[in-house]
Amino acid sequence: MTSTTRVHAFADDALGDLDAVGVADAISAGDLSPAEAVDTAISRIEAVNQRLNALVTAGFEQARERAAGPRAVDPSLAAFDGVPTLVKDNVDLAGLPTRHGSAAVLDPRPAKTSEPVVRQLLASGAIALGKSSLPEFGFNASTEFAEAEPTRNPWHTDYSCGASSGGSAALVAAGAVPFAHANDGGGSIRIPAAACGLVGLKFTRGREVVSAAGRSMPVNILSNGVVTRSVRDQAAYLASVDRHRPNARLPRVGRVEGPSERRLRVGLILDSLTEPTDDTTRAAVLDVARQLEKDGHTVVEIGLPVDDSFADHFLHYWALLAFSMHQFGSRLLHTKYDGRKNDPLTLGLARELRRRPWRTPAAIKALKASEHVYRNTFVAEQVDVILSPTLGYVTPKLGHLSPANGFETLMPRLLNYAAFTPANNASGGPAISLPLAQTDDGRPVGVHFSATHGDERTLLELAFELEQSIGFARIQD
Repeated sequence: MTSTTRVHAFADDALGDLDAVGVADAISAGDLSPAEAVDTAISRIEAVNQRLNALVTAGFEQARERAAGPRAVDPSLAAFDGVPTLVKDNVDLAGLPTRHGSAAVLDPRPAKTSEPVVRQLLASGAIALGKSSLPEFGFNASTEFAEAEPTRNPWHTDYSCGASSGGSAALVAAGAVPFAHANDGGGSIRIPAAACGLVGLKFTRGREVVSAAGRSMPVNILSNGVVTRSVRDQAAYLASVDRHRPNARLPRVGRVEGPSERRLRVGLILDSLTEPTDDTTRAAVLDVARQLEKDGHTVVEIGLPVDDSFADHFLHYWALLAFSMHQFGSRLLHTKYDGRKNDPLTLGLARELRRRPWRTPAAIKALKASEHVYRNTFVAEQVDVILSPTLGYVTPKLGHLSPANGFETLMPRLLNYAAFTPANNASGGPAISLPLAQTDDGRPVGVHFSATHGDERTLLELAFELEQSIGFARIQD
């Protein structure tokens, strides 16, 4: 650990500073056993979690049993065979309860089976060590709670780690595990990746197995993936997902292994529908744009890939999901549930739905139509990718986005913070956040790239290029 505010577990041990591909390669070569990798990751989690508060439920013993037992993994899918990981606590992992980050979920029983998105993750050969933290139902963009300790950012423990996959991001950034499960309904892979200096890729809708929650939504805005410290880990995981469940409606991506020679036409967006981007974030995006031009790409300013009413429609849909959970949580989650214990954000969103329920059909229709608007932007503007901020302003201190502020104070802050990412969730287009900049005091700033449906390959090739030309800061330096 390098300071009283920066927390990490990197050490001269079995995991060293290897990414997930590096750990898998060491295991394949016989230099490291799955049991050694798991034991080292457990020690690292125990070393940092008291400071970070990112692990909700430990599954250490079942992980040790799996690591010591016979391996039954399809070699064609096993990108991360034997690599320790974590599962976000809003999906079912067999043997552990699912709490959804909510005090309203009362005494959930351990799940009997892992749900399909978790089975897809584990098909990569990864070994789950437990469940990572999230804010209540993933509705917030910071992993904070009304009456409990927040999850802290390992780069500076006074700051937010983002959300909703905040626990996963905090422990990956801190070096406790090489990669971890995350999911994204409005930016929840990309936002904590930006806050914690990681790579976060949201897949094209339909690329991965549909989640249990996504199947019940009028518009499936959810995407399940991982947060990583390297681009090659994202590429390896996507290749595993693509082989696990090929989607005939999408082009196969295959294993992306480096930059492309192709030069791109890049659309530049600096401001969202809500308010101007802050100076630090704007400067970071412009620096990346200049690097792209230096490397032979063409950068042109373009309009937003959403219409002017998008923010209002997305907020209403967000309120619909919160109302459904508040009102019908016991049915949706199949457990004891007390909606009176929902936090102020969930309760405030539910009230918003009650105030204007008649807007629901129009909001659903608009979000479905956003796919056409998004696709057409790439055609009309003749761009291959879109460059923008990941977030409207740099990661704030803990408390700024706390639900304890109350709904009326919190909501405008959230809308301005998570201002760029939701367009990809509604439209279903892929996007990636890359840790290409830092604040003056050394905290990460994420930069966001979007592509048209099915074109994760271009995003990964460009990410490899920028990882080489600009580089990613390391928490252990």
